[in-house]
Amino acid sequence: MKILVVDDHPLIRQALPGVLRQLDDAGLVLDAPDWPSAGKVLAEHPDLDLILLDLHLPGISGLEALSELRDSHAGIPVVALSAADDRQTVLEAIDRGAAGFIPKSSSNEVLVNALRLVLCGGVYLPPEILEHARSTAPGPAQARPAAQMRAELGLTERQLEVLALIVQGKSNKVIGRQLDLAEATVKIHVSAILKAFKVTSRTQALIAATRLGLRFD
Repeated sequence: MKILVVDDHPLIRQALPGVLRQLDDAGLVLDAPDWPSAGKVLAEHPDLDLILLDLHLPGISGLEALSELRDSHAGIPVVALSAADDRQTVLEAIDRGAAGFIPKSSSNEVLVNALRLVLCGGVYLPPEILEHARSTAPGPAQARPAAQMRAELGLTERQLEVLALIVQGKSNKVIGRQLDLAEATVKIHVSAILKAFKVTSRTQALIAATRLGLRFD
């Protein structure tokens, strides 16, 4: 497995490889101090499995870099790293295509577990961000049973089952195992869910479902 760390702080680039080696098969950890250097690494290693991207790089907004990666390397999951973990920054990163957001204040254990989730096809957001989304969703009296919203959302019963597991942060592989579906079939259902919510990532779908106050009984 190949991982690219893009961060302008030498201490971060020096420390992360040791942490990342706790991941299974973390064979090669590459690093880049800035966006032009990252572009060169991407050109030399188009088979990267994961990119960790600092949102505060010199010469370019990390959010702009996320947009460029989404357009040019959509198949590589990108996890945003930032010292700023305010809700607006997190949501902007997700809107730009990040597969997850990990505050730099997170412990090594949280970082490793979050990356394992992303590498399995899941999504990771700081718990406080998900809690905020839940707190601003409709209250119990206005909560919407997902089954009753099925026609409005344009989803099948099976797709609602997949959505319920996405909301739990489950990967495609785990969803397939729990629902006895091939992973390729799960991907088809996920694509339909993204289209229904008019979003481009599982993370955005998770947030959209939470904001709608969907209840999966």
